Amino acid sequence: MAVSPAENEFAVKLFRRLPQRYDLLAEVLSFGQNGRWRAELVKHLVAKDPERVLDVATGTAGVAIAVARRSNAHVTGVDVSEDMLEIGRRRVDAAGLRGRIELHAARAEKLPFAEGAFDAVGFTYVLRYVGDPAATIAELARTLRPGGVMAGLDFFVPPNPFWRAAWWLYTRVVLPVAGLLLGGKAWWDVGRFLGPNISGHYGRWPLQRLHDAWEAAGIVDVQFRVMSLGGGIVMWGTKHA
Repeated sequence: MAVSPAENEFAVKLFRRLPQRYDLLAEVLSFGQNGRWRAELVKHLVAKDPERVLDVATGTAGVAIAVARRSNAHVTGVDVSEDMLEIGRRRVDAAGLRGRIELHAARAEKLPFAEGAFDAVGFTYVLRYVGDPAATIAELARTLRPGGVMAGLDFFVPPNPFWRAAWWLYTRVVLPVAGLLLGGKAWWDVGRFLGPNISGHYGRWPLQRLHDAWEAAGIVDVQFRVMSLGGGIVMWGTKHA
């Protein structure tokens, strides 16, 4: 079953209501593990000393800032939310990185960059919100030079039955209530949306299908690391030379 453009736009509008608390939301959702996941993602993005890095769905520029601090790369971050980008620009300025990080509005499905423009391409929490994940992966890979590294981060569904049951209870019951108490109706809506969204995505796009899509896009040596008892996953690979 394909995800409709209307569903995608619903998700975009839902998260546009949360820019002031987006980073806190990510930490709450991941039980404080989001920082570990980002560090794993950044480790792969900077592994080959890139000069130019693309950070897709940069949000408030957390990954972009981490990449700039761990490398000498110039980082381009893109996101669909101007509100989040505005917060990201303020964070970049506060970090003293304005000369090395630039942020623009753009969609992962249609990036305004030339083929092979970047030495590394990273993306976070993207594929659940696009109509065609395989086409989006191909578009991300298009902007990567041969030999460059692509890496992505997202939530995951724990493979262990016990932890999967606990995850289901948390995402369906605890998360919406905690969201309501912490941030009001906007967080309640996101809490109700995320669990079914994550489950539905991996029902349609199990890990092997995603792996195959990366390879079809010209990415080789595709690997992944399931983290935090299955709550998150980082996938990476190298563009075929």
